[in-house]
Amino acid sequence: MIRLLLATLAAAAFAPHAQAEVRVADDAGRSVVLAAPARRVVSLGPQLTELAYAAGGGGAMVGAIRYSDFPEAALTLPVIGDAHAIDFERIVQLKPDLVLVWSSGLNERHKARLRSLGLTIFESEIRRAQGVADTLRRLGTLLGHADLAEAAARQFETDWQALADRYRGRPPVRVFWQLWGQPLMTVNHEHIISEALRTCGGVNVFADLPLLTPTVSWEAAVAADPQLIATAARPDDAARDFTPWRRFANVSAVKRQRFASIDGDLIGRMGPRFVDGAAALCEAIERTR
Repeated sequence: MIRLLLATLAAAAFAPHAQAEVRVADDAGRSVVLAAPARRVVSLGPQLTELAYAAGGGGAMVGAIRYSDFPEAALTLPVIGDAHAIDFERIVQLKPDLVLVWSSGLNERHKARLRSLGLTIFESEIRRAQGVADTLRRLGTLLGHADLAEAAARQFETDWQALADRYRGRPPVRVFWQLWGQPLMTVNHEHIISEALRTCGGVNVFADLPLLTPTVSWEAAVAADPQLIATAARPDDAARDFTPWRRFANVSAVKRQRFASIDGDLIGRMGPRFVDGAAALCEAIERTR
């Protein structure tokens, strides 16, 4: 009887560890498995840093990529490089049990190196607004804060639905989204910014191009005759310079001086604040009407 009791107590002692395993699928289609919720996390994308904090994982963050500046607590994290140069030695020293990777923001060679170091990787590639909420939920699972992450996800979904409801049925406005000025680049229908345009009642004039972020000629951009030209930029960002457009006085947006610079930290990051950036874009489109 005593042996049976001891065996039962021993099994109970190990049960929490067995139940603590967490598993999600990432956006690369890989299964991410941790023996227990992550306690040391490195983020290789500013939006992933924001998402991790929003999902309740701020206490687990031990390192982040450059420009991870929100929330304010992220500014105290060790910087382990940028999209072009990653300090792999520093990452290893931080001993993360989870590394958050922006799939299209990090080259394949760097991702392969991370895996060769035996690190557990979660790849994120958000192409739809719903992907923000879905990513919050998965990170909540990996970080052991499912309840907090669920609350954040539901809030994002509520805010996004409210935005969609507000602008549903509004007259369409042709928009050229200027991803970059030199060379002239834009986004196609697969990009999350294009979804924001649709939600606002905007029409992406280059939605049908095959590449996610295509380069277009000035001739094609002028022929598209956008009614609004918009971009994501910080106050000191060269991408917000619309001067080259002023050569084309017959373009509707130029004729009516319809240009918009949206805060790049909002519209340019696929995180919880994306809905705020989309709201600012909707307001610019509404003014154009």
